[in-house]
Amino acid sequence: MRKYKALVAAMAVSLSLGTVSAALAADAYPSKDITVIIPKNPGGGTDITGRGVINMMQQDIGKVKFVPVNKPDGNGIVGMADVAHAKPDGYTLGMVTVELDIFPHQGKTNLSYKDYESIIAPIAAPAALIVHADAPYNDLNSFVKYLKDNPGKVMMGNSGVGAIWHIATLAFEKKFDVKVKHIPYPKGTADIAAAIAGKHIDGCLADPSSFKSQIEAGKLKILAVMADTRTKMFPDVPTFKELGFDIAIRAWATLVAPKGTPKEVLDVLRASAKKVSNTPEFVDYFLKQGIDPTSIVGEDANKMMEVDDAMYAEFLAKIAKEGK
Repeated sequence: MRKYKALVAAMAVSLSLGTVSAALAADAYPSKDITVIIPKNPGGGTDITGRGVINMMQQDIGKVKFVPVNKPDGNGIVGMADVAHAKPDGYTLGMVTVELDIFPHQGKTNLSYKDYESIIAPIAAPAALIVHADAPYNDLNSFVKYLKDNPGKVMMGNSGVGAIWHIATLAFEKKFDVKVKHIPYPKGTADIAAAIAGKHIDGCLADPSSFKSQIEAGKLKILAVMADTRTKMFPDVPTFKELGFDIAIRAWATLVAPKGTPKEVLDVLRASAKKVSNTPEFVDYFLKQGIDPTSIVGEDANKMMEVDDAMYAEFLAKIAKEGK
């Protein structure tokens, strides 16, 4: 009888533990669909980047869907704010862009990189010095010499005052002690590329992937890129750094979770992001979209945003003081 009671008790404990294990397994992250807020319009670089990454992560994780939602209002501030203020349970993620490190120092938002935990930055596109193919300069040094010989005459396009490529041009002016004429094209890089090709302006500093077709057609050329390493898309183009000038401006987009998201949730997301970013499919997807891919995961992406935030804070304070 005692043996019978002991057996029944043991079976009860076993069943109880099995029920607990099943419950834990059912609740294991992720157990439901994940909303991903993209703070830009459909079809743009951030949208293409975000959707590409989450589609690959969805296939890797397999249990749930990643559901993209575009919220471009307020130059992306609305969408980035919604991510920052979401419940930190891993079921609302979002893309944040380099403007997150710029806007706070322009008084446009109180958001900062500190409001998020990075998962992966699949794009960190450097500014490239792009000019017309027939321009009388073929390298960075000859372009700088031309600017010094013709102060304020060279017209450089940008995507709007205070935007990333305008800031890149201001940084270029300060680094080389030169002056250019800033010409804004608020609708973006397509208009800038057309203006350079048509010789309405002389050049720009912008993401070279946006000019790929014009470069391949022989209408434009790249003199150098503002990066520490050469790009996959244009491996023959030297960097400012290797030419002896330590200046780097990059336009990144990072998949993030709200601050306070549990470590075990971040571990799942970061492991999946790292895994898919190391596949040929990841590289092929981005190159076919005209985007130079990167794989900056977790704390490395957090550090990238922190470093850029400090750089923009210092630089924009100087620009404001000088009244530019």
